[in-house]
Amino acid sequence: MNIGIIGAGHIGSALATRLTALGHTVYIANSRGPETLKDVAQKTGAQPVTAHEAARHGDILVVTIPLKNIPKLPKDLFTGVAATVPVIDTSNYYPILRDGRLPELETGDLTESEWVQQHLGRPVVKVFNNIYAEHIRTKGMPKGSAGRIALPVASDDDAAKQKVMALVEELGFDAVDDGKLHESCLRTGLHRKRAYPAAAAKTRAACRRRRRQSPVPRPAPSLFAWPRRRRWRPAV
Repeated sequence: MNIGIIGAGHIGSALATRLTALGHTVYIANSRGPETLKDVAQKTGAQPVTAHEAARHGDILVVTIPLKNIPKLPKDLFTGVAATVPVIDTSNYYPILRDGRLPELETGDLTESEWVQQHLGRPVVKVFNNIYAEHIRTKGMPKGSAGRIALPVASDDDAAKQKVMALVEELGFDAVDDGKLHESCLRTGLHRKRAYPAAAAKTRAACRRRRRQSPVPRPAPSLFAWPRRRRWRPAV
């Protein structure tokens, strides 16, 4: 399969490494041009291209860039791209550490990926936002293995979600159907709660209300990739 990746940071590079190892052809792009991706290409096996080329070559497209940079993507990014091509969004909102405050996300009415979807003008599939890049490279396991990590996958496009869930399984993780994007906010990373607790509290409260109105099956929290923090205790 041909897979386009826009974003050559930790998550993008980790996905490129694993996907090329699995035999996929990967096209990777960043904001500075393919000539700046020689080292990434050497390490991952991906082919450096422009953002437009990554979008047009991919049977699946991954957008993995800082949330604040989503509006800077070319307006014609999807010109000539079939409507059936799934678009994966890996974003998380870092209001203090990176993205600045985005008013649309402060009220809790929109999830990050709904906001991304509005800007891209295409349905997106939310996944890979709550796993470390290094774990994408090293923690994939055969199906049925004890301790296999589960990743939630959410989208408003069921057909696109199914394609992405198959890819998640191929990478060595259990794909868990997490419903629609509007219901996915309970799966956002813990960093938001720590970095901007007031906005996180509003978002989670709004999301819980939505869950009560339209519940979807949810897996046990212990399945997910984010580890629990253990309280330090002095040695006896």
